[in-house]
Amino acid sequence: MKRKFKKIALVFFLVFIAIQFYQPKQNISNSFDIGKNFANNYKVPPTVLNSLQKACYDCHSNNTKYLWYDYIQPARMFVEDHIKNGKEQLNFNEFASYSNRKQQSKLEAISKEVKSGDMPLSSYTLLHHDAKLTKQEKEAIIAWINKTLNSKN
Repeated sequence: MKRKFKKIALVFFLVFIAIQFYQPKQNISNSFDIGKNFANNYKVPPTVLNSLQKACYDCHSNNTKYLWYDYIQPARMFVEDHIKNGKEQLNFNEFASYSNRKQQSKLEAISKEVKSGDMPLSSYTLLHHDAKLTKQEKEAIIAWINKTLNSKN
């Protein structure tokens, strides 16, 4: 029985080592169209922008700040999947390329997600404590979005 357990443990260890060689392309862009960037198309107060950057941009932009454990598999695959899905839903670096209607819809969705506490994901804030939004940060984001949406109508 001990011998069988050792063989199984060895196989798992070898698989773990082998998958470390698979490293998906990083979500880091050295060049992007500044004209499409969210912050360049809206007058976002610096406090609101800072809150969005710390809580949202790792998964919802073209630049992710990777931490040391983001390079260890299978966590890396999990992180890359979150980034891929996040950018499909909303990409702050491509925001101005959305139609006006879609931009308004995205702003409404951000407000709803922040208000409900669904974003940032709890699985993300578990390891990225600084990404947690305070009550004041949430209120500031929601107030700015409401003001922005009301000025467009």
